[in-house]
Amino acid sequence: MRSLPISRRPRRLAALVPLFAVVGAFALGGCANREKDADPAASTSTADSAAASFPVVLTPPGGKPVTLDKRPERIVSLTPSSTESLFAIGAGKQVVAVDDQSNFPADAPHSTLSGFKPNVEAIAGKNPDLVVAANDTDQLVANLAKVKIPVLLLPAAAKLDDVYAQFGLLGKATGHVREADELTVKTRDGIDKAVKDTRKPARELRYYHELDPTLYTATSKTFIGQVYALFGLTNIADKAATSDYPQLSAEQVVNANPDLIFLADGTCCGQSAATVAARPGFASLNAVRNGGVVVLGDDIASRWGPRVVDLVQAVASAVAKVK
Repeated sequence: MRSLPISRRPRRLAALVPLFAVVGAFALGGCANREKDADPAASTSTADSAAASFPVVLTPPGGKPVTLDKRPERIVSLTPSSTESLFAIGAGKQVVAVDDQSNFPADAPHSTLSGFKPNVEAIAGKNPDLVVAANDTDQLVANLAKVKIPVLLLPAAAKLDDVYAQFGLLGKATGHVREADELTVKTRDGIDKAVKDTRKPARELRYYHELDPTLYTATSKTFIGQVYALFGLTNIADKAATSDYPQLSAEQVVNANPDLIFLADGTCCGQSAATVAARPGFASLNAVRNGGVVVLGDDIASRWGPRVVDLVQAVASAVAKVK
């Protein structure tokens, strides 16, 4: 889930879909270590420089401007993708709480706060000077405005450029502009390299991306679909789709006979190459017969943060193995 707007899908799918998950290529822990090992004087100088860049006006694409008078030092993140991005750009020390779905990095200040059903009183109880969220659920922005807490809305990315834009906004919001720019370059270069180094298939390769065992999937119009498109793959859901996140029938999957099956429900729902092969009619699929069933990490397949490179690399590896 990972790119499906949370408000339009069941909670289980919301936890799954786009993208992006996208898994270790960014060495986020290394970023944290560098912060700890930095020279105190240099750190002070950097902090002073960052503080001098405020106030700032943040304007998310399609959203309303958010003004921050000074660098936020008590950030609450209600979206896993933003949590990962904040730590990746070196703003982890400014984060005081993350939502109950943010499980990476391990040293993030985990809490019981929910991004699906935000509790304004509980959020305000963390005394934040900035809240980052993916959706304005239950009028989150207006309710927090009443207690003078700004909210930066960063919705699910629709394309890779949206990911880079969000890195930039978070960098500007936290005083880590340079680090955000570096993350953008590193992410773009990592994706470009994975695509360039992957052998182009000699024939059309059809794929099926599974969000959950009830055969919900994602079309090429989604963020995850665009990742697969980087490799020229054909999405079996496109012809039968009535929405960006349609539910297919087993018959539709079997008749389409995909060469690759990507499972975004391995951790949550125990799906694997073995469970797929055991489904009625699935044993004859090209993907099952030729070892083309790939279990993606649920997180990397549903988040649009810095680990999107891991998703791209996973797809690249699967494509390279097809004969």
